[in-house]
Amino acid sequence: MSLPAPPDPFTERLRALVTAAGSVADLRRYFGMDRPPAAAAFTGARFEALGGGGDHQAVADTVTAEDLIAVQTLSVTVPAAVALDLLEGHAGTQLSTLLRAIPRDLDMADATEAHLDPDSPAHKAWDLLRDQPGIGWVTAGKLLARKRPRLLPVYDRVVRCAVGQPRSFWHAMHSALRADDYALQRELLVLKQAAGLPEAVSVLRVCDVVVWMRHHTDHQDVGCTWD
Repeated sequence: MSLPAPPDPFTERLRALVTAAGSVADLRRYFGMDRPPAAAAFTGARFEALGGGGDHQAVADTVTAEDLIAVQTLSVTVPAAVALDLLEGHAGTQLSTLLRAIPRDLDMADATEAHLDPDSPAHKAWDLLRDQPGIGWVTAGKLLARKRPRLLPVYDRVVRCAVGQPRSFWHAMHSALRADDYALQRELLVLKQAAGLPEAVSVLRVCDVVVWMRHHTDHQDVGCTWD
């Protein structure tokens, strides 16, 4: 008789943050559910919705000026020369080729590991962006999260500080969503519904915002182990 696998620390930490009291209130505050869109407390509330979203069919495989503004709502900026290359140059052509190979209607919880592996189009797109001058891992991830919000998560220093630094955040998140018969995925869907969030807000983004809201003040005040 085999013993059950020990709890995964990353999954345990993530679920504890998500299920803590106040998550619904945090989501409503972040997304400005009780205010006009322009009056939301956090600019990131517009990340998904700006220009109809980065994954709507007409622009899903192309970087647009609205995508570049959208990532600024999450406090990162694409350098002007790189932005022009993504909009009009070779880097944009390369990225479009990779985006066409990344499903836009696939949730991370339903993906296979192959969708996230180093040889996957998604990872190659991340590498391509990461190789651009002045683009770090945070900005590369946020731009891809704008283009494929259901499949690829936002991951920044605040979230890393809150949940730790697994070898591969994508794979760790994928495993966490699927653990215990998709318990975390279901909990995030319940939070999304309870907060009354728009359909465009993905499960991954619900998770990101809850974790970020839990930790961003402490991150600013006392710093992070992982910074």
